Amino acid sequence: MNDMAAMQAELANHYDLTPSMARAKELGEIYERMDRVVPQADFALHAPYIEAINRLKKERNAVILAHNYMTPDIYHGVADFVGDSLQLAIEATRVEEQVIVQCGVHFMAETSKILNPDKTVLIPDMGAGCSLAESITAEGIEEMRAKYPGAPVVSYVNTTAEVKAASDICCTSSNALSIVESMESDTVIMTPDQYLAQNVAAQSTKNVVYWPGSCIVHELYTADDMKSYRESDPEMKIIAHPECPPDVVAEADFTGSTSGIIGWVRDNKPKKAMLVTECSMASNISDSLPEVEFAKPCNMCPYMKKITLEKILWSLHTMSPEVHVDPQIAEKARQSVQKMIDLSSSLKN
Repeated sequence: MNDMAAMQAELANHYDLTPSMARAKELGEIYERMDRVVPQADFALHAPYIEAINRLKKERNAVILAHNYMTPDIYHGVADFVGDSLQLAIEATRVEEQVIVQCGVHFMAETSKILNPDKTVLIPDMGAGCSLAESITAEGIEEMRAKYPGAPVVSYVNTTAEVKAASDICCTSSNALSIVESMESDTVIMTPDQYLAQNVAAQSTKNVVYWPGSCIVHELYTADDMKSYRESDPEMKIIAHPECPPDVVAEADFTGSTSGIIGWVRDNKPKKAMLVTECSMASNISDSLPEVEFAKPCNMCPYMKKITLEKILWSLHTMSPEVHVDPQIAEKARQSVQKMIDLSSSLKN
């Protein structure tokens, strides 16, 4: 018997997870948030898990933080807070519950633990990594410092705790430009996303140098693809994430973080929109924007998709896997993350 089979058997012994249209109807208010993209028969499969997770959250004094790339059943069904990396980091500092379940990838769970050393932080699948985070190490930071003496290091939150600890400040895609511009040095090192750095450099007064990392989802999009989509449908508005290559960003009508993308579509309500990012984004906001027709070029993040309702239930049931960060590394990393949060807040005021 493999681990998945054992997990399923254990859950079946404690929870009634039989697909049920009756229970799906009882959760009709939740289903209304996703009925445009999730067939009712599929929701009947999800409903027992959603019901069990939401009940177990209360018993465990737990809160679920979910990234915008989660699937609709998680995003609308069990998440207490949804957002981009910055929003989730800020929310992690406000959490009153003793247990945080991070529905995202591992570096996000580490960030929550860094900001909440005395709380229990769970991630439903330890295998939910990130190719971008894995592209840079603390040693890589030291290489960049040696190459550009005196230049501050601005590291994307899509990094490990060790890299955050070796950096001067963190950034997200939503605040990267303002963080870079706030640095006193004329030269600023950005790690690890080369495309985010190049897109920031195009708008910045600083000399931005960078580590050559990239996201496996966003690097797949090409400018030729964007031109083809626009030629085939001139009404289509192209909204890109800044982790995309600069020539893709140049073809977009708007570029922003996942929260920025959601805000732009909600404010502008284009007749047709293509979100050039992970494909769950369009699914998660389509029900609240019935007037917008979404094209879905689907580049899927295999790491984000490791998080499922079944694994979330297992995580709450067993209170595992728990995320730990070495206290000394966590203290240094906390300073980099907190500087980012504080600076972002001050720039808004």
